[in-house]
Amino acid sequence: MASFYVGVLALVTVLLIGIATVSKSKDQRGREHQRALRIPSQFSQEECVTMKETLKGAIQIPTVSFSPGKYNTTALTEFGEYIRKVFPTMFKTSFIQHEVVGGYSHLFTVRGSDPSLQPYMLLAHIDVVPAPDHGWEVPPFSGLERDGFIYGRGTLDNKNSVMAILQSLELLLIRNYIPRRSFFIALGHDEEVTGADGAQKISALLQARGVQVSFVVDEGSFIFDGFIPNSKKPFAMIAVSEKGMLNLMLQVNVTSGHSSIPPKETSIGILAAAVSRLEQTPMPNVFGSGPLTITLQELANELSFPANIVLKYLWLFWPLVSRLMERNYFTNALVRTTTAVTMFNAGVKMNVIPPVAQATVDLRIHPAQTVQEVLELVKNIVADDRVQFHVLKAFEPVPVSSYDDQAFGYQLIRQTIQSIFPEVNIIVPGTFVAYSDSRHYSSLTTNIYRFNPLYMQIQDFHSVHGVNEKISVHAYETQVKFIFEFIQNADADQQPVPHQHEL
Repeated sequence: MASFYVGVLALVTVLLIGIATVSKSKDQRGREHQRALRIPSQFSQEECVTMKETLKGAIQIPTVSFSPGKYNTTALTEFGEYIRKVFPTMFKTSFIQHEVVGGYSHLFTVRGSDPSLQPYMLLAHIDVVPAPDHGWEVPPFSGLERDGFIYGRGTLDNKNSVMAILQSLELLLIRNYIPRRSFFIALGHDEEVTGADGAQKISALLQARGVQVSFVVDEGSFIFDGFIPNSKKPFAMIAVSEKGMLNLMLQVNVTSGHSSIPPKETSIGILAAAVSRLEQTPMPNVFGSGPLTITLQELANELSFPANIVLKYLWLFWPLVSRLMERNYFTNALVRTTTAVTMFNAGVKMNVIPPVAQATVDLRIHPAQTVQEVLELVKNIVADDRVQFHVLKAFEPVPVSSYDDQAFGYQLIRQTIQSIFPEVNIIVPGTFVAYSDSRHYSSLTTNIYRFNPLYMQIQDFHSVHGVNEKISVHAYETQVKFIFEFIQNADADQQPVPHQHEL
């Protein structure tokens, strides 16, 4: 009987080895098949000219958002017609479903051949902020090309991403690409004014359908060049969280009267003092929380002595690093909730004491804090019962998404960065200091990443929402190339797969 059991055990062992070998062989053949079917990201001169001209055409459509619910609907309608015209293959492909949501936003569902692979989502937004002609070298909606750059509102924020995503998919489809993994493309039309009519409605629609995605990729961070003192090496930052927001209106009411017999303090004087206290009293420095410490420690490897030692041993030098980061407006935004007074309204006539004075304050909340906590801090700083506080708009910071070796979306972005930008050796997690449409999709996934495959220097940030916004033709071609490869990289099997989902 013992020999019988030994024989059975031997047989089972052989079968298990055989199954494992077959499984391994099958998996290897799958990977080889995927490599064999991979489409190289090489574009003809004619295709490069077409993608450049297509972006110019998009910039010329003034899809401006003015305030929540108020945007250029004529331009948004024209933009919807425009993408149908310039991306015909995408709109006639049988496995792609197109829907208009909220009147002007666009949702594309790209059905993959393998329903066992959980889908993902690419985001961008169609709308732009207003752009007065004053200060621009060229008209802001001209889309003119000059010295290798395309100028215009939206070239960096965020029509470049809208057009690059659609252009990449169009080029893949022309090459007979069929994805294995399903994915969504969501293009919001009101991101600049909170996204309530666009991204929020798209998210609600997908949530009602029971959709869950593996990860989301949106705008937010870049390849930073020249941001590290004494280092010429660029680094890529993938934002794994973003700040919350609190828009406050501070208001002071007093008895009106003639300016010839003024009171000791006017409404403007009281409010100005309150605003001054806010500007002179920054929110607490919360350096040490979130992914920033990991970011700095990874950057330490690229710095020379003594900076590399300071960053490598943050547990010892954190008070010094914390103070140094406060000195620069960009790094200061990474270590605290920021306070910006953006509007001040008071007065009706030169000789009349104004009965009401109002100021709007925009606070961007660090992930280590909450809306309520920041509101209480503001009230304590102002410390004046004559000042009323009205919350205009508020939302909490977004939780930090995973960025370890098992974070599928994060690792896909890393992989594609290494392929398209081989000169970039440093890839770190970070926090997006503004906010994006991606926060509306937190009900669909816990893995939200913000990255634009573009080089950015400090001076480039001044043109975003400023004047002379522009993108180089080469940078845009590289962005298209990045997404072209990213979509194909996403066809890989995910290990482990959280769960299966069919569209």
